[in-house]
Amino acid sequence: MNTSITRRGILAGLGAGATLAAVPAWAQGHSMRRHNGPPIRVGFDEVSGEIIDLAVAGGRRNVQGRSGHGIAVNGSVPGPLIRLREGQNVRLNVTNHLNEDTSIHWHGLLVPFQYDGVPGVSFPGIKPHETFTYNFPIRQSGTYWYHSHSHLQEQSGHYGPLIIEPAGAEPVSYDRDYILLLSEFTPLHPHFIMSRLRTGEGYFNDKLSSWTDKYPMSGAERRMWAEMRMLPTDIADVSAPTYTYLANGRGAEEGLEYLFRRGERIRLRVINGSAMTFFNLRISGLPMTVIAADGQNVKPVEVDELQIATAETYDVIIEPGKADAYAIVAESMDRSGMALAMLATVPGAKASVPPLRDAPLLTMGDMGMNHGPTASEMAAGHDGHAGMHHGGGGDANAAKSHSMDGMSMRDKSLLPPDVEIGPGLDMVSMAPVDKMGDPGIGLRDVKHRVLNYRMLSALEPNQDTREPSRLLEIHLTGNMERYMWSFDGRMFSSVDDVPIRFAWNERVRVKLVNNTMMAHPIHLHGMFFELVNGESAMHQPRKNVVVVQPGASAQFDLTANEPGDWAFHCHLLYHMHGGMMQTVTVVGPEGAI
Repeated sequence: MNTSITRRGILAGLGAGATLAAVPAWAQGHSMRRHNGPPIRVGFDEVSGEIIDLAVAGGRRNVQGRSGHGIAVNGSVPGPLIRLREGQNVRLNVTNHLNEDTSIHWHGLLVPFQYDGVPGVSFPGIKPHETFTYNFPIRQSGTYWYHSHSHLQEQSGHYGPLIIEPAGAEPVSYDRDYILLLSEFTPLHPHFIMSRLRTGEGYFNDKLSSWTDKYPMSGAERRMWAEMRMLPTDIADVSAPTYTYLANGRGAEEGLEYLFRRGERIRLRVINGSAMTFFNLRISGLPMTVIAADGQNVKPVEVDELQIATAETYDVIIEPGKADAYAIVAESMDRSGMALAMLATVPGAKASVPPLRDAPLLTMGDMGMNHGPTASEMAAGHDGHAGMHHGGGGDANAAKSHSMDGMSMRDKSLLPPDVEIGPGLDMVSMAPVDKMGDPGIGLRDVKHRVLNYRMLSALEPNQDTREPSRLLEIHLTGNMERYMWSFDGRMFSSVDDVPIRFAWNERVRVKLVNNTMMAHPIHLHGMFFELVNGESAMHQPRKNVVVVQPGASAQFDLTANEPGDWAFHCHLLYHMHGGMMQTVTVVGPEGAI
């Protein structure tokens, strides 16, 4: 395969970093007008076996009284549950009934690179009215999912769950096995959403601060944020009411239920298949025991709530008590809405649903500024949050000057020389530090137990515990006003022929430094990595997605033992489309892919 040609071809299949000036007329309105085709079913069937046929087609979606065009796999959103078994071979015949290219990426699966499903990186895409056959052995077990990597089709419903049964016994016992796939619905066309984000980054944010809002901020804090030209409410780029949040394709009012008998142990496989949403998941009155992350077993850890980023998966065990029903609440991180399901002893049993909590606010720590003081504490000259790494408080004027100096947030001299300085970079974190112990925006001050990465430990020992031979530092960069996103200041369209290169079987430590004020779920295709979270090398948890908190850093160790070209990107769909993507090339053992 001519990899240089296919890398250039990504711009046709993905459009990352490309201009959106020529948005079709039908996409300019406030709803999608291509409602042709049959109604799309809600929920999913199950398919399995050595040969599986999948059909991608358009149709009409109806969610809680709102209607729009959708893209379905085998006629439903989500697409069918694909159930496989470790050790088998599978042939997946994917037929494209759309009038545009499509693709399927098998998220988290270890596959030959030509079957990874990223147009322009690993294959040419599936042309309209053609069939492409994926053929690969199943080398793992666990909870995964699949989705399109073409034309923002994920937003329109092109995704589904994928479960791989282990060849041997499960490490935990349970009586029921359920899937909770979280996502969003919008009647808007995804290219319309992208065009609005490019022309006004706050277009879909109905939680903007103003002088008449009820956010607990003083006048000094508001002036501070204004002088920094930043928003403490910039938690999510797109949220409710633009989005209706879904559980297995159903809105909160549409009654998704999981039946149980008292005394049973339930395995709930939680998949965040959304385009742009972090969810905070809790079950009223019940703890959850996390047993797997991104399909990989971890030592059981009991929590009361967890934040699940776009593209992450967590498996949890729950043991209902004596109540007739329990509410499973997946609240969006900005608390604009929720997805909802019920655990019920009989059909129709309901539990009370907690109201949405107050919207969170960003802090100076999210700006990479001393990682501790709130805006109020900075304005008052206090350092706050004892025990976290930060500089001295100083007097009030010094603190205020330090935090409000526009250059302090845009001092590009703090960046290493290999970061490209240009219009796509408008913010620089002053002192990014590791935040593996951060439970996520909005969950830092709750009184109950919340999952964070430092609580995860691999159940099975890692096979490669060598010390990394080198450190690779990558900066997450962006210009939020222009909605440009990048790695090291370079949007994907400008670096598609300059991949990140790893030698065969090389052991590398990758440090991700977030210079933006948004959390980014960074996904590596084709391989698992181990989070550097304080565990020994033998038990660092294996994942394929890592959230890098605002103004912070995160590290992982990688053994480059899967030859080929692989995508590496932020899994927030419009961030990837806006340029935060790169190609990783692993040179094979013979010196070639």
